[in-house]
Amino acid sequence: MTAALRASDAPIADALEASIQSAKHALLDLGKADGHWCFELEADTTIPAEYVLMRHFRAEPVDAELERKIAVYLRRMQGDHGGWPLFQDGAFNISASVKAYFALKMIGDDIDAPHMARARAAILAHGGAATSNVFTRSLLALYGQIPWHGVPVMPVEIMLLPSWFPFHLDKISYWGRTVLVPLLVLMTYKPCAKNPKDIHIQELFTTPPEEVKVWPKGEHQTWPWAHIFGEIDKLLRLLEPHMPKRSRDYSVQLAERWTTERLNGVDGLGAIFPAMVNSLLMYDALGIPETDQRVKDARESIERLLVVNETEAYCQPCVSPVWDTSLVAHALLETGDADAREKARAACDWLAPLQVLDVKGDWAVQRPDLRPGGWAFQYANAHYPDVDDTAVVATAMDRLTSAEEKKPYAERIARAKEWVVGMQSKNGGWGAFDADNVYHYLNHIPFADHGALLDPPTVDVSARCISMLAQLGDTMESSECVRRGVDYLLREQEKDGSWFGRWGANYIYGAWSALCALNAVGLPHEHESYRRAVDWLVSIQNADGGWGEDLASYKLDYKGYEPAPSTSSQTAWALLGLMAAGEVDHPAVARGVAYLQATQAQDGLWNEPRFTATGFPRVFYLRYHGYRKFFPLWALARYRNLLQTNSKLVQVGL
Repeated sequence: MTAALRASDAPIADALEASIQSAKHALLDLGKADGHWCFELEADTTIPAEYVLMRHFRAEPVDAELERKIAVYLRRMQGDHGGWPLFQDGAFNISASVKAYFALKMIGDDIDAPHMARARAAILAHGGAATSNVFTRSLLALYGQIPWHGVPVMPVEIMLLPSWFPFHLDKISYWGRTVLVPLLVLMTYKPCAKNPKDIHIQELFTTPPEEVKVWPKGEHQTWPWAHIFGEIDKLLRLLEPHMPKRSRDYSVQLAERWTTERLNGVDGLGAIFPAMVNSLLMYDALGIPETDQRVKDARESIERLLVVNETEAYCQPCVSPVWDTSLVAHALLETGDADAREKARAACDWLAPLQVLDVKGDWAVQRPDLRPGGWAFQYANAHYPDVDDTAVVATAMDRLTSAEEKKPYAERIARAKEWVVGMQSKNGGWGAFDADNVYHYLNHIPFADHGALLDPPTVDVSARCISMLAQLGDTMESSECVRRGVDYLLREQEKDGSWFGRWGANYIYGAWSALCALNAVGLPHEHESYRRAVDWLVSIQNADGGWGEDLASYKLDYKGYEPAPSTSSQTAWALLGLMAAGEVDHPAVARGVAYLQATQAQDGLWNEPRFTATGFPRVFYLRYHGYRKFFPLWALARYRNLLQTNSKLVQVGL
């Protein structure tokens, strides 16, 4: 098929249009009455398991029906290896397996039932519960399953450290702060779970936990930093019991104040599950009664994350309404249809008042003179607006109104641009929530065995910012910010032509993001950066015409593309990336479009059980249930549009 449709191509064009219309109507039907979309956001089984354990920690009344449904979900997610993975079809993960087993035993599953016996055998074969990560061992310590010397020392006096000190709250990520601060109080008071059913998991240890001398560290933690921080941990363990009571009490007060200031009502601390649970347990440890509004809000925030259907239930790590709604708006605008534009306008109207204009969040520590102007990922999270969401929302608003006389979002777009420009890091890139959060040595402290304590600049977020600025009229010649951003993207391209994708899986996601940005700023399509990226995308296309990439691509010893079955979202990213590179008439694009059409379900959408997004590489992955609903529509509509206009140039930022 050439870039211009011929009369003989009418049947092909009709079929393509039918696919687009079917997907569009299905997507429109899923919108909320007030104009927004919010799809399920699923993580691994650690979240629903921790939800169950939280209820029993506090001795809440047993909701037998809810627990029964969560147990059904946990059993379904058990892998063929006997344990639980971090994503569908993934390898055994010790921490996820220990928590799932503990939760099922707490719910009432017989430990001699076949699925429990298989899980126990797998856990013991992998070294037992003592080999779990720090967060899991913290939970086990709170339940009295291991001694506290199995958890790295993090004294609450951290709250007193000056900003120049090598470790400071402002030097770690937003998620690190919100999880850690209430946890510091818990690690100080060391409350023990009420655990009314008196459930324990001694059978998951190969060695009695009190006899374990060496606890595991993260695979990324290497000499000399790991050794240095390990010795500091030993010193702190000696000093911690002797901390002066006055400074300890004051530190606890600071931690409680810090948490309460950011509690975020019923949307919860940081609007993420682990921080919400820690805040609730912190208030309990401090003796704050159930009738206190802070406790009520903290508990309600957790309950709002539940997804309960007829047969199963699970708990989400957070919700994604701003992200979902802004991306849906882009997909609808791509169709160009009047009904879609109307719904995109309603989406932008819903998004507009959620812009954070009056709160200087934690990001302001690095940028004190910058006015706020971002959007959060969730319904409310004013202290932690997201650079990525802000760029996507602003480009949607601009795209909707660029050809219209009235500009109802002009001031909001300007504030978003001002904030995004101000959040650029020194190396030219952007992080998701903070600027210049690059204290990489901190990922070697014992507490950071997950390797995700920081929020450094990444290609995908940076690309979205560049796409936004370019769509708003900035160029490499007129804007130093854009020029530095483009230089960052070009420097970060991998040898094989791809780009690392921090928040989506993985190099396909990064390539899509970067190619859109480079096209938006007008980098000529003959540039070798495009050519290398196109060659890479074409080379990894699956035989069925789609694209897929395994989450194992985040492993530290990555040596090249990790193949996986095709998915609709990853196929859409590859197609959007190729089209941004000027390759609408490449045979690989036609094959990818055919794959999407062939796999479209009767309801107009796509089935996608695989996880294609990332919370933290190697430790926490996500399945956005909306990705299969709007990204394929976006790609199909763009393909049709480029063919109909006989143009190879994508005219918008995303």
